[in-house]
Amino acid sequence: MAMNSHDNEEMSEINMTPLVDVMLVLLVIFIITVPVITHSVKVDLPQASNLPTEVKPKVVTVSVQKNGELLWNDEPMPVAEMEMRFKTTATESKETEVRIQGDKSVAYEEVIKVMAAAQRAGIQKLGFITEPR
Repeated sequence: MAMNSHDNEEMSEINMTPLVDVMLVLLVIFIITVPVITHSVKVDLPQASNLPTEVKPKVVTVSVQKNGELLWNDEPMPVAEMEMRFKTTATESKETEVRIQGDKSVAYEEVIKVMAAAQRAGIQKLGFITEPR
């Protein structure tokens, strides 16, 4: 004999039995797999100190003056010697960084000549020095 007075109505309660069964199965799986995952072999490793070596790249500043003169790290440099110095610098270290500082009134062509010479010599890192407003 049914407790409900309406036999044709659907049951509106949630059946918790399947949910509890699934949760118990998952709990058993986790209980079994966690010790397997965390198991590790004890190895006595030797101790060593490792100090990171900081390699600072060589920085060369080439200044292009208003009249077209070049300064290599604040030393006057003839234009004819520029490409030879770039090649020597590029062969010394591949990490050499060339920074070009052009006067604001110098012709753009003079700065491009310096950039082209650095590129032909194999300089990989090339930057510009500017002043903020």
